[in-house]
Amino acid sequence: MKRKSLFALSAVVVVAAAALVPVLWSGGDNLHNGTAMAATPADQAALIKKGEYLARAGDCIACHTVRGGKQFAGGLPMATPFGTMFTPNITPDDQYGIGKWTQDDFYRAMHTGRSKDGSLLYPGFPFTSYTKVTRADSDAIYAYLRSVTPVNVPSRPHELKFPFNQRNMLIGWRTLFFREGEYKADPTKSVEWNRGAYLIEGLGHCGMCHTSINAMGGPVSSAAFAGGLIPLQNWYAPSLTSNKEAGLGDWETKDIADLLKTGVSNRGAVFGPMAEVVHNSLQYMSDEDINAMATYLKTIPQKSEAPEQLQLQTSEKFGGELLKQGQKIYADNCAKCHAENGLGMPPSFPPLANNQSIQMPSAVNPIRMVLNGGYPPSTEGNPHPYGMPPFAQALSNTEVAAVVTYIRMSWGNHGTAVSPQQVSDLRSAPLD
Repeated sequence: MKRKSLFALSAVVVVAAAALVPVLWSGGDNLHNGTAMAATPADQAALIKKGEYLARAGDCIACHTVRGGKQFAGGLPMATPFGTMFTPNITPDDQYGIGKWTQDDFYRAMHTGRSKDGSLLYPGFPFTSYTKVTRADSDAIYAYLRSVTPVNVPSRPHELKFPFNQRNMLIGWRTLFFREGEYKADPTKSVEWNRGAYLIEGLGHCGMCHTSINAMGGPVSSAAFAGGLIPLQNWYAPSLTSNKEAGLGDWETKDIADLLKTGVSNRGAVFGPMAEVVHNSLQYMSDEDINAMATYLKTIPQKSEAPEQLQLQTSEKFGGELLKQGQKIYADNCAKCHAENGLGMPPSFPPLANNQSIQMPSAVNPIRMVLNGGYPPSTEGNPHPYGMPPFAQALSNTEVAAVVTYIRMSWGNHGTAVSPQQVSDLRSAPLD
């Protein structure tokens, strides 16, 4: 999915996916006495525990904690074509964190996408989803963040080029793409379904990856959950609305729940950015909430066709040559785990035959897996996952294209041949 020049006007608001609440470190004169506290210490402890759970559901730790660093101290860099952005410190430090933020300040950021001082937040902070979070849940998350250890470390300012550092550019974007409002339950659906919808559409902000963006950097409303490239991460978030990709219409609810909770199921395993989501967030959620999410995901309307993705094409003759070469490479390197017939040994080694993620129009994910390898997340339900070794050093671009072509076109799979040029492009792409 290539973006043209129109995207430049507001692209920074999308590529800032890791820059959650980019101005949360702003100072201010408000004191802590603006905070409403729970009635008793026991109530406060329960509120904090609830907030910790909800912060996990929102995966706040992923962007606000540098690997090996102190929790929620920020500083995670995100290199973009427009400069580098850095995630902020959201610990309760008065000087550099959110120590002087009140519950109202925090809810305003979550619900309206405005900072403590009223300035506009970049929608890389998913306020377009978080606006659906209830005030009670926002207050619980706030109470939890107030309970973590303050870290007296300044947040680095973004190093963005002009004009992308001008926040007033967001006014037009918000007019087009932001609708403020808490989640409203659908009275025709069950309590479980509504809970799943609230988590998926709100705190989980799943649509940020699984919905395509348009030329102005806004979500395509008609393509909700229809898949798209994840900006800067060089992974493809497959469509949840098409059984030709990751559509869940023909999945058992248990398989969906297993995948969310443990990262593996009899239908496949998660890798890349989704593995991080399972590791940091979903594995800690209750079985009831996981089942609610699976129930909701199961009912997302399915479309007969997956969205068309820009794919580099090879000639029919060259594709046939790649297919023949790929068969030998697969036998030598892949069949031991995934079997000669492509059925694998699930859940440890996922099947490649009749696997939507292998044969969908975008070949980005299978190419990246062959190049870089990876592991499903280590979770309580799957503490010692089997991994995929990287082959970037062992196979040339043409050889990788060949084996991915073979996998995409064998055992009844209906994928197309892969171009060595696409492998070359992804070989040099960042791993994160």
